[in-house]
Amino acid sequence: MKHILPIITITTLAAAASAQTAAAPSGLSYNRVTVARQGQNTTLSASAFLGSSNVLATISTGDNYNTGTSYALGYVFKGVGAGIDATVSVGNGNKDANSTIGLNLRRSLSEVVSGLEIAVGVDYNSGAGATASTKVYTYELAYNINKQFSVAYGITDAAVGANLKTVSVRYNF
Repeated sequence: MKHILPIITITTLAAAASAQTAAAPSGLSYNRVTVARQGQNTTLSASAFLGSSNVLATISTGDNYNTGTSYALGYVFKGVGAGIDATVSVGNGNKDANSTIGLNLRRSLSEVVSGLEIAVGVDYNSGAGATASTKVYTYELAYNINKQFSVAYGITDAAVGANLKTVSVRYNF
């Protein structure tokens, strides 16, 4: 009888901790609208999951690499390792590329600073006509101000020695 109270207390705390861990969200939002500024170029894009699947649809207009509107369809693999989400995507071409294949890795860094996240990505653009194929690398650090708004600073390496800086504001829905 003397050991019943500590056992009940430990059992209750363990149950509460496991319930809290299971309910913890990943912290990464994919349903969002982004306005980004890179030099004199402004980009407007929107991405959202299709239904309750992990299929992510993205539409973008006005960016530095595309004279018109671009579309991409990707699949998000959540929690592939160490809290990292991996997105594999394919996109339409433009005047300089037949198509785009991309890989983006995102991770929440909330254990360091609440709301902080990092992303690293690469897009492979197949060349069209006389234009050679290219790889575009992106690196981004984002801060979620609250559940709905975030800001980000990114660097895009489009060619050797060409580091383009991007500032973004996002609305998560």
